[in-house]
Amino acid sequence: MPGHPLRPFAFATGIEASCPRVLLADGRTVRVDEYEKTGHYDRWRDDFALVKELDLDVLRYGPPYHKTHLGPGRYDWCFADETFAELRRLGITPLVDLCHFGIPDWLGDFQNPEWPRHFAEYARAFARRYPWTRFFTPVNEIFVTATFSAQNGWWNECLTGDRSFVTALKHLCQANVLGMRAILASQPNAWFIQSESSEYFHAEDPASEPLADFLNQKRFLPLDFTYGQSVTVPVYEYLLDNGMTRDEYHWFAKNQVKGRCVLGTDYYWTNEHLVHGDGTTAASGEIFGYYVITKQYFDRYKLPVMHTETNIKQGERGDEAVVWLKKEWAQMIRLRKDGVPIVGFTWYSLTDQVDWDTALRDDAGRVNALGLFDLERRIRPVGDAYRTLIDMWDDILPMETMCLNFPEKL
Repeated sequence: MPGHPLRPFAFATGIEASCPRVLLADGRTVRVDEYEKTGHYDRWRDDFALVKELDLDVLRYGPPYHKTHLGPGRYDWCFADETFAELRRLGITPLVDLCHFGIPDWLGDFQNPEWPRHFAEYARAFARRYPWTRFFTPVNEIFVTATFSAQNGWWNECLTGDRSFVTALKHLCQANVLGMRAILASQPNAWFIQSESSEYFHAEDPASEPLADFLNQKRFLPLDFTYGQSVTVPVYEYLLDNGMTRDEYHWFAKNQVKGRCVLGTDYYWTNEHLVHGDGTTAASGEIFGYYVITKQYFDRYKLPVMHTETNIKQGERGDEAVVWLKKEWAQMIRLRKDGVPIVGFTWYSLTDQVDWDTALRDDAGRVNALGLFDLERRIRPVGDAYRTLIDMWDDILPMETMCLNFPEKL
């Protein structure tokens, strides 16, 4: 098919694609594959039909990286060939998610300096095989990936400390930039929507303010690297003290492709943190909210914005997710009215997730009621609410940006 016209505003969802190696509480390290846990491998046709049922035309989706990239120059495209052909047939525009928290076993982990080069080759191979795709998130949530893998010790390399964090962050951002450049070599009209966790750190008391201030600079590092943005002197010293070289730092400014990017901001109840006097942090819950924090990111990077992830658990009342959807939407509309060019909104994900209540670290098979549909593919109240929201706003919500030809025909 020649492609499908998109709405002038991207109403989206996603299929939860996390696939890290995880250190479980019992000491075992296992690959956690959310496609498997949620039944997507068996029910992908049903899942795509649900996207159409909600009248959505953008889906955050990608091949399972750890099963597709088999070795240097070696790929298994069987699953991707089937699924992407069906997305194209249905007229669903994929926002292609190439690396979602985990990498193939043969590449080790994010401490591997060779991984960015191999990832760029994978991104180039994907772009050549599916030349009709135009929208990409090369590496998903770099800040979360580096923090959980190399500072908290939970995923992948399971390391703790600033040096391992900086190494993982550096390699993730190199892979992100090299991946974008590799895709553009085949598809000059490609666009990149970074899906990054929008964070904020609140000081509990005056003694906590210096650390909170530093953490509020550190949170920007994945996007600073990706977009070639200069950092403050304390952050630059932190990077050099923890193994980054001057040449590695300056490489990002020389290689950025910011002009082809959309700032994707993810916001959850857990994105705001309280910094204690002893240097530890804890979730603070929603204090500032999506409006205030996204405005900080927009003021820093001056790029069009897409709300690329949000959700909350449907609780005992049954309307918690619906209330959250309305709140996130209202804050996004306020941003738009205040001059921030908003190009899309995403409830993540299409179906419920499994074991995310423990950051995938407890392999208990516990269903988290976060989806527009449950795992039996029955619609949840938030799914009905999202469909209604789309119907109400579809004809009256234009894209407001002067610098992005998005959308066009594929």
